[in-house]
Amino acid sequence: MLAIEIDKLVKQYKNGVRALDELSLKVSCGEIFSLLGPNGAGKSSLINILTTFYNPTSGNITMLGKDLCKNPEWIRTQIACVAQRVSIDEHLSLMENMIFQSRLYKVDNTTAKKRINTLIDSFELSQYLRHPVASYSGGIKRRLDIAMNMVSYPQILFLDEPTVGMDISSRKAMWEIMRKVRDDFKTTIFLTTHYLEEADQLSDTICIMKEGHELAQGMPGSLRQYTRQNILHIGFSDTEKAKDCAEALAKIHMLPSMSIRENSIFADAVDGRKTFEDVNKWLLEKNVPFEAIEIVQPSLEDVFLKVTGTERR
Repeated sequence: MLAIEIDKLVKQYKNGVRALDELSLKVSCGEIFSLLGPNGAGKSSLINILTTFYNPTSGNITMLGKDLCKNPEWIRTQIACVAQRVSIDEHLSLMENMIFQSRLYKVDNTTAKKRINTLIDSFELSQYLRHPVASYSGGIKRRLDIAMNMVSYPQILFLDEPTVGMDISSRKAMWEIMRKVRDDFKTTIFLTTHYLEEADQLSDTICIMKEGHELAQGMPGSLRQYTRQNILHIGFSDTEKAKDCAEALAKIHMLPSMSIRENSIFADAVDGRKTFEDVNKWLLEKNVPFEAIEIVQPSLEDVFLKVTGTERR
């Protein structure tokens, strides 16, 4: 059984904006499904419909085998949503926050106690029990927020950019929490994120959407086939040298669609071997101080830029 099945979903607002335009996608039970797209793609509208806040204009949505529009009350008992804004009450203790959430979901006291203890252990929160919630770091607050929403043992957990604003260490710790939710609790995770590396590392399935409809959908590895070409990578000792070289290459139109990431230039290698030889020859002739040049497989970022038509910067 599919966790979510969407067929030709349309959401048009009263002002005429068509946020979702015959969107279709499928989410399997027990997977991490990531939704990617530029701002204005329709991600928020979709989340609001799937969590029963908005009604669709047309189309069909089935969640856990039931029609969303006909069974919204039942659907709400099977899902949980962690929004971008942390929902914990800093005036309550960690345990009080968990208990309050269990009562919101009408979990009986005996069951709630067992689940809360399990979640505190699983999310490694026991060491914070004696500390006031207001003193927690952003990463720990987010971890508690997800643990609270797991008290009802939802079959589907919606996470709306859960790691936004976190440093890389906190983000990686949160990735482990998400894997644990999927693997230990068998919960389907529907994730929106702007971090392509995050989607690449975590996802079983990725959907890239733009202007309300899907552009590409599949496993991270299979999506890389959408570019149908490899990427030329030129490495430098610092970002300024990469920028100077990119400007020079742009003037002679040698490489299309260049992007600069940290200390490197990445560009489409339309004819891999010839592109490599031509650029390597030019770099040597112009005495450009580069450190590496190679042909690499496209990353998820390359796929995203390609299918969404986003400008490389």
